[in-house]
Amino acid sequence: MAILVIVALLAFYMAWNLGANDVANAMGTSVGSKAITLTQAIIMAGVLEFLGAVLFGQEVTSTLGTKIADPALFATTPQTLVTGMISVLLSGGIWLQVATSRGLPISSSHAIVGAIAGFSWVSLGIEAIDWSSMGLITIGWMLTPIISGAISAGLYSLIRHWIFNQLHPLSQLQEWTPWLSTLLLSIFGIIVLPTITQPLSQFLLIERKLNIPPHDMTLFITGIAVIALTLISWRQLANSQIDNQIQSLFAKFQVISACFVAFAHGSNDVGNAIAPLAVIYYINQQGKIPSHQLTIPFWIMLLGAVGIVAGLAVWGKKVITTIGENIISLEPSSGFCAELATAMTILLASRLGLPVSTSHALVGGVVGIGLVQNLQAIKLGTIQNIAAAWLITVPLSAALSAMIFTIINRQ
Repeated sequence: MAILVIVALLAFYMAWNLGANDVANAMGTSVGSKAITLTQAIIMAGVLEFLGAVLFGQEVTSTLGTKIADPALFATTPQTLVTGMISVLLSGGIWLQVATSRGLPISSSHAIVGAIAGFSWVSLGIEAIDWSSMGLITIGWMLTPIISGAISAGLYSLIRHWIFNQLHPLSQLQEWTPWLSTLLLSIFGIIVLPTITQPLSQFLLIERKLNIPPHDMTLFITGIAVIALTLISWRQLANSQIDNQIQSLFAKFQVISACFVAFAHGSNDVGNAIAPLAVIYYINQQGKIPSHQLTIPFWIMLLGAVGIVAGLAVWGKKVITTIGENIISLEPSSGFCAELATAMTILLASRLGLPVSTSHALVGGVVGIGLVQNLQAIKLGTIQNIAAAWLITVPLSAALSAMIFTIINRQ
């Protein structure tokens, strides 16, 4: 029981740092463009991240918990896997905290992958590492910001040509609004809807117990998310201080897109924090390693959700400031293009089977805007620091995890 309490605290620590670092992906450009305030961003992201994590984080966490390391390799030594997962939580949390303290947006997924590679190498040998996957991560690290930057620059160039450079830009924007709305809902709908539909099978058990018709339960759950997503975003925009009518309209698009990202992030990335805890809990209860399906207790989902929101509220400002203000100066129109480019890059990379990092895509999108606006406006020192953090995330996490694993095993 004592080990579970310790691991639960470590999972909360990991979720805390994940919230402080990763949630900037959703709200950084909206804060930087002055579409919303930092306080509004924390409230909006907190609610949506929590809903996404608690309602729809089960499937992703189960996948990470059973495929994050090949369970068959630890069939005879489940306690080795327990030690390894503790090392993953500690090393991932420490590196995320260091990066966040310096305001550097990094990929929590890459930190976790590196940590797994580190303890697997020490415990099972170099052959335990899937080098093809590591190669894909490297390719994804290089391509993601380039693709996102190109898309972002292209979108912003089109908007400048067809709206801002016209004689009557406001009327032009009003003509484009239905098309922009369709594009926004299509791109983000494709990202968010699988997040909602994939885990619905777990709710069928609840439906049977409560005698709730399946379609009613589905509509109820989806309705909660959609209503929260819409009302929160438009409510927060009521006090927007943007006087320019064109930028004010773009601010609405931008905040809605940010809400989509926050909801999807809570659903997907909560698994990075709580999958190791779920695996350890299963081993502690069953005395064996988990199979290909892992049922996540609600208290573990809740722990991860609360940790993400707490980390965002207490320490999220640093990375949000980096994304929104310390690369280039953003307006709602440019911030909207960066977010849309990020979403399109995620979809494209997923289709190609490349491991994606929202942090990498968003930074690339913001830089792409800077290339169109004014190359000299890009703060190269910030870009260099971010790139350096990206470059060392996997090897540093691996080394840290290997060291922690070795120290724990010697106790």
